[in-house]
Amino acid sequence: MADFLADMSDHKYRIYGAELSPYSVKVRSYFRFKQIPHQWIIRSAATMDEFAKFAKLPIIPLLVTPQLEGAQDSTLVIEQLEALHPKDSIYPEDTTVNFVSTLLEEFGDEWANKWMFHCRWARDIDQIASAGRIAQLTQPDASSEQLGELTEQVRQRMVGRVGFVGSNAETAPQIEASLHLALEQLEVHLESRPYLLGGRPSFGDFSLWGQLYNVWTDPTNCALIEAKMPSLLAWIQRMLWPRIEGDFESWESLKPTLKPFIKAQIGELFLPWTQANADAIAQGKDELSVQLNGQTWTQKPQKYHAKSYQVLRKKYAALNSHQATNELLQKTGCLGALI
Repeated sequence: MADFLADMSDHKYRIYGAELSPYSVKVRSYFRFKQIPHQWIIRSAATMDEFAKFAKLPIIPLLVTPQLEGAQDSTLVIEQLEALHPKDSIYPEDTTVNFVSTLLEEFGDEWANKWMFHCRWARDIDQIASAGRIAQLTQPDASSEQLGELTEQVRQRMVGRVGFVGSNAETAPQIEASLHLALEQLEVHLESRPYLLGGRPSFGDFSLWGQLYNVWTDPTNCALIEAKMPSLLAWIQRMLWPRIEGDFESWESLKPTLKPFIKAQIGELFLPWTQANADAIAQGKDELSVQLNGQTWTQKPQKYHAKSYQVLRKKYAALNSHQATNELLQKTGCLGALI
């Protein structure tokens, strides 16, 4: 990892990604905020050979460092770059607010991704629009007939994958209810501040934004957000080129509108699901089933998330039972999953 952190400011990083990839735009937004020189490269048929030289997995984003090292975990990429570029930190100094940022980051990557992926492939209008955009990105020189065929291929392939994030006939209403409540809660919260934790972007902003930016780019939820949620829309657009507009707020200032979001989304949904997912994997089960707000949620376990959950618990343990943070976690139903 030392090579990754070595400073070679005369050279650019390369980000291979796509506008429809929430993790890709998450990393790009961070680079833009930090003003780190980089090249944004759309992964397409024309760039696949170069992509394959550095990618260990067929996923985006792929960050290629100036030292020609490849990295693909968006969270680790940001954490490692933040160590190298600590100026204008994305980590609030306040312990409680900083852990809230950490929770939001994990939540964005692992639960908000369910919103994005489900909604993108749940309805014909969104399926066709998204598949067409992906086809155009991957084969920009294709003929109209070829694009039509590729669009349908992408559509069929992706619709068949929604189960990987837990989307099925049973969970679909729960995913959409969670999203719609979250949009309403965030609209209220963002009415009085430019970013989730105050006047500057935090670790949590980048993760949650990557998912909600993509939610906004699909027709159904774009119409909803643009019609009813001006503050949320402003944040979505602001995070394309984030900048410092003030300081992080105190938890007391954030609490009135952010605490309800943490309780409803993280304490009552995300962390209970997270525990059930980890338990199912530990027990070697092929399926997890958990009650979330009195409704049954069933899906195949997600192995990667069990690993990131352990990292989250270690970050909590490092707080050494910080009193104010524990009080927040207790009152929002989050504490039990972290100890």
